[in-house]
Amino acid sequence: MTRWLSDREMAAWLPFQAVVERLPGTLDGQLRQDSGLTHVEYMVLAMLSEAPGRTLRMTALAARTNATPPRLSHVVRRLEDRDLVTRAPSPGDGRAVDATLTEAGWDLVVRAAPGHVEQVRRSVLDPLTPDQVDRLGEIASALLAVLDPHGAAALPPVPATDAGPSCAVEPGSDRAPS
Repeated sequence: MTRWLSDREMAAWLPFQAVVERLPGTLDGQLRQDSGLTHVEYMVLAMLSEAPGRTLRMTALAARTNATPPRLSHVVRRLEDRDLVTRAPSPGDGRAVDATLTEAGWDLVVRAAPGHVEQVRRSVLDPLTPDQVDRLGEIASALLAVLDPHGAAALPPVPATDAGPSCAVEPGSDRAPS
């Protein structure tokens, strides 16, 4: 028997569904305009920028960017064509392939990060109170536990405090978080 949505559930679902549909285009549009990157390309560069040696196995990069291996391969190929990323066999395991951020890729993600962070703030965080931001994290984690029960997304750890910038380049730092 179908469990139809109640009025209360529908009032939550419809705005959430609209956000899910509109947010990717908003983030993608800003990045394309400001940096010539798609959102998934930016995420690849950002995840590599945060990795030790700015290198990740393609399988780990796929998990961190929520991309399927074929889609990631296509995206990385485009980034390679722009000399932003290189690929090579993984040392010690010739079957695996590592992606590495180049200096040009680093420079681009450093330039792209401030505008991306501002768009994330403008579109998602600034309209919320601090309590709502906390609840958003809790809600997203609860949904992700159902959508990704095996933890394939392999999200990087989140700092426990607001001690420093997140999703931005720290001035004078060699770190360009997502």
